[in-house]
Amino acid sequence: MTVDIARYSGDPDAQGGVRLVELTEGAGRGIRLLEFHTTAGLRFDVLVDRSMDIGRVEYRSQNVGWNSATGYRHPAYWNAAEENGISLMRGMSGLLVTGGLDHIFSASEADGRRFGYPARNQLHHPLHGRISNTPAHHVNYGRDGTIIWAEAAMRQVAEFGENLELRRRIEIDQDGSEIRLTDLVTNRGFTPTAHYMLYHTNLGWPLLSEDARFSADILDYPWMTSNMQASDALTTFPPPQDDFVEQCAQVQLKPDDAGWMHVGLDNPSARRGFSLAWDSTTLPSLVQWINARSGSYAVALEPCSHGTKEMREGSGLPHDLAPGDSRRYQLVFAFNAY
Repeated sequence: MTVDIARYSGDPDAQGGVRLVELTEGAGRGIRLLEFHTTAGLRFDVLVDRSMDIGRVEYRSQNVGWNSATGYRHPAYWNAAEENGISLMRGMSGLLVTGGLDHIFSASEADGRRFGYPARNQLHHPLHGRISNTPAHHVNYGRDGTIIWAEAAMRQVAEFGENLELRRRIEIDQDGSEIRLTDLVTNRGFTPTAHYMLYHTNLGWPLLSEDARFSADILDYPWMTSNMQASDALTTFPPPQDDFVEQCAQVQLKPDDAGWMHVGLDNPSARRGFSLAWDSTTLPSLVQWINARSGSYAVALEPCSHGTKEMREGSGLPHDLAPGDSRRYQLVFAFNAY
């Protein structure tokens, strides 16, 4: 039954809504947040000045996402070239860290001669690219009936380089427990430009512990780090360890009849569960990152346009966007309690 909230409450946002706030201290000072909440007990922050990524998430008063020791870091303090390109690690926190728009994996170099500027023949890519530290503009948010939403645009642009735009929409139902995200990436320049996309979805304690179990319709493991065994990948998780070395695996999943892929993480001890679904037509690969290091305990489920194997082989989806062309991505983050 649909309730006419206006008959019961003069402030509909008290029953699920969104508001804009700003952080005032520490390395995150000046970051704008959109605070969402629903009557189902879902609360989360959208980081306006960090490419509209999703930060802290709570479901029924229990943490779901990964809150690292770095906290949020204002993009003004980020230098893509610092620490050999891995400075993202000094501000990586939250449920979602977006990778892209022209690079998604380790810090590396690429051929830049296509842009026709001799001083940029070599491109220098930081870890997971640049978009996650790009502030949003044209920010809008509000309510349409029982749908609560936010929209914004981010531009990744260099003179004699890429000119890519990301337009993001995030929405929830007023009484819902899932986040729906739709991205549209467009090449606004006049040169074909490399384009890759990755959704670094980070889960932490108490949802994640050695009692947590992963579920997915797994077909194969095309690639994994040498310290990971296929029998361990994506099924069970170790307890925190002081000397743990990160593990990564690429996972090939079977899509459903509609072309969507699904993964889940459940923890009976926490009585909480999480599921992630996405359109595999533009995100055909999944990478998993396990970080069981004490003090930064996390697992990341990373739908991506190109897996590690495809990046190394140069196969998979066409990675160039022609001038004026766009690519759309859709994901659903769902939370449950039992």
